Amino acid sequence: MDTNDDRTSSAIVVVIDGGPLKITGEIILKDLKKDITDNPAEVLLCRCGRSCNKPYCDGSHKN
Repeated sequence: MDTNDDRTSSAIVVVIDGGPLKITGEIILKDLKKDITDNPAEVLLCRCGRSCNKPYCDGSHKN
């Protein structure tokens, strides 16, 4: 991962009780190889590990 990236982000992260991380605002979401998405309005990230659409939440924590 490029740690010398000069881009910045501004976001609000909310931990939803028993659910995902809800991130709103300007973010740069990266995996080890590339950008996954750039500046979405809102992202829900899996915290339970059961999502079939990682890193995004697919509601599997409700089961």
